[in-house]
Amino acid sequence: MQTELLREDQSRSPKERLRPERSRTDCPILLSPRLVMRAPHEDDIDALAHLANNANIANMVARMPHPYMVADAADFVRRTRAGAIGKCVYAITKADNGAFLGCCGIEPHEDGRTVELGYWLGEPYWNQGYVTEAAHALIDMVFRTRDVEQIDARCRVMNIPSRRVIQKCGFQFQATGMVQSLAVGGMVPVEWYRLDRKTWVSLKSWGGMR
Repeated sequence: MQTELLREDQSRSPKERLRPERSRTDCPILLSPRLVMRAPHEDDIDALAHLANNANIANMVARMPHPYMVADAADFVRRTRAGAIGKCVYAITKADNGAFLGCCGIEPHEDGRTVELGYWLGEPYWNQGYVTEAAHALIDMVFRTRDVEQIDARCRVMNIPSRRVIQKCGFQFQATGMVQSLAVGGMVPVEWYRLDRKTWVSLKSWGGMR
C-alpha cells in the first residue's frame, strides 16, 4: 500500500503533487509557537504507524485499530487526501524539526452548526502541552473561518489527561454516553463537552485560553 501511494505520487508532476494541499483552502496550514499543523502526507507514514501502534492510544480513541500497521497508516493518509475522514485532518508536527507527533481534526455534524474535535498524540510527546497548543490553534481556526456555533469534544471517562486538555480549552461538560471503540471491540463510556462561540469570544478577550 505504501509503495503504491509513493508510486502514484511520483508519477505526477511537482505542480500536481502540491494540488491536494492547495485544494484544502478551507483547511489552511496552522502555526503555533512550537507546532506546524498541515495535511498528512506519505512522508508521515512510518512515524504514524510507529506512534499509533500503541494500545494506550488506541484504547482511548474511537476509530483507531490495534495493532496499527504501516498499511493502516498508508490507508489513513490516502483517505485523508480523498476527504474521506472528517472535514479537516491535520498532522501535528514540531516547528523546529518537522517531527511528526500525532493528529488532530474536526468533523462536521449533520446540523451544520456543530463540528467535533478529535486528537491523539504519540506517547513520547505526552505531558508537554502539545495537544493543548494544537487544539487552541484548531479551535481558533474553526471559529474564525467557519459559520458554526459550537465545537464538541469527547473523551473516555478514564482518560484524565484528555479531559484536562478539553477543560483547558474552555469546553463545558454536557453529559455522559457510550461510543463504539474499534480497538476495544465494544462500547465504552465517554464524557461529552461543548465550547460555544460566545464562550470562546469571552475566553479570548479575557486571555483565558492561553
